[in-house]
Amino acid sequence: MNTSNLNLLATPFISTQKIEEQLNAFKTGFPFLKISKAAEIGDGILKINEKNIFLSAWETYLSKNNTVIKFVPASGAASRMFKDLFEFLDADYNEPEKEFEKYFFTLIRSFAFYNDLNAVCMNLNGKSLEKLLEEKKFKTIITNLLNQGGLNYGHLPKGLLKFHRYPTENRTPVEEHLVEGALYTKRGKQVTIHFTVSTEHKDLFANHIDNVLEKYSKAFDAQYNISFSEQKKSTDTIAADSNNEPFIDNGKPVFRPGGHGALIENLNDLDADIVFIKNIDNVVPDRLKETTITYKKLIAGILVSLQEQSFKYLEELDNENINDVSLKEIIDFCEKKLFNKNQRTNTFSKQELISYLKGKLNRPIRVCGMVKNEGEPGGGPYLIVNKDGSISPQILESSQIDMNHERSVTIMKTATHFNPVDLVCGIKDYKGNKFDLTLYVDKNTGFISSKSKNGKELKALELPGLWNGAMSDWNTIFVEVPVLTFNPVKTVNDLLREEHQ
Repeated sequence: MNTSNLNLLATPFISTQKIEEQLNAFKTGFPFLKISKAAEIGDGILKINEKNIFLSAWETYLSKNNTVIKFVPASGAASRMFKDLFEFLDADYNEPEKEFEKYFFTLIRSFAFYNDLNAVCMNLNGKSLEKLLEEKKFKTIITNLLNQGGLNYGHLPKGLLKFHRYPTENRTPVEEHLVEGALYTKRGKQVTIHFTVSTEHKDLFANHIDNVLEKYSKAFDAQYNISFSEQKKSTDTIAADSNNEPFIDNGKPVFRPGGHGALIENLNDLDADIVFIKNIDNVVPDRLKETTITYKKLIAGILVSLQEQSFKYLEELDNENINDVSLKEIIDFCEKKLFNKNQRTNTFSKQELISYLKGKLNRPIRVCGMVKNEGEPGGGPYLIVNKDGSISPQILESSQIDMNHERSVTIMKTATHFNPVDLVCGIKDYKGNKFDLTLYVDKNTGFISSKSKNGKELKALELPGLWNGAMSDWNTIFVEVPVLTFNPVKTVNDLLREEHQ
């Protein structure tokens, strides 16, 4: 596409150069990553034995003048969570036939939103939910649950839906994150939480938090600092047609949000020493929180312990008279503690080795909880061959693995763990300066997906994912955590699992 045509596509947020790069990505695709092996216990994944050491390390860290933020991606409506119920509304039958539908209605009284839905039924239909069930008005009930005029759950974000029942209250995921934040990030009385939200839902989030904040402030003797950000328009990507040309709708090019990888920009705007990252829907009721809280503190303790040692070594590397014994110790630390290996280090000159070690140590660091693979979908922990020949831990999504490469497929099938999105991040360097996180993104780790708009097929460009390609050049440590710490809600019926009851 020539420059004049590209200029017609330009927006106030996205340069013509970036648009050209994105269109080229549709044509060239993205390279697959070279996998050395799947990470496993003892080789890429750490199994915690000395819990008290790391719990103590985290408590000590909190007692000092450090800033800690809990970062919760909470963007987008929960429509996919109710996909099966929307399909029931459109079906040519009026009573539950599919197992999903039958299960939903059989256990409808177990949902935390049951009382709210009953009130809506009384208001809109003059009948209780029980009466509508008796009359087999199943689609009326679903309409009241999903659509505007009713609870509107099909169009609200997950964070604002009632997830959990308690004797005297029902809580949303936002509220559960307020509780969690107080239990493992509280420093003095300060609890700082940042939610990424979509523009249309920002006021709803703010109002909800205003309504509940005093209750949790009193319960945990906490002063909450709550902030919001929205996915930046500058991270949108242009859509393409089947010919890899700009997708035009009503005479205008279509731009789409660039996926959760765009949130690296939001994370980069935070000024903090330590950031916890956890998805909005991965929460449990209080009776199951103890394990989650313990392991959050543990992986944070591991991070600050490794970070402290990295900082000491970086200060040593600043001394040009550093001896060979110290250099050997730092290499061992990189290989055995950070699982970052390079067989070529013995061929480096002293200055090359110092430069190499500085580059490996002086970058953002994250500790990622990994759970045993029990068939849940998601990315996983692997050891990857980097451009410089080194091997280091990376989280890979299936789109980054060459499914036509027999060895890669075999490695993927034998992987023992997967990624539940349970991260603690250190985003400042050894001199106290904030890293520019955008410099550590591997732009070659995006992917192309198929979508549609107004009945027409289009290609969508997803930016490198927040916890895989967007953090590609970080120091990454995988730690095994119990599967009990991973309780996502992908469909409404997931709320009927024991972990959410």
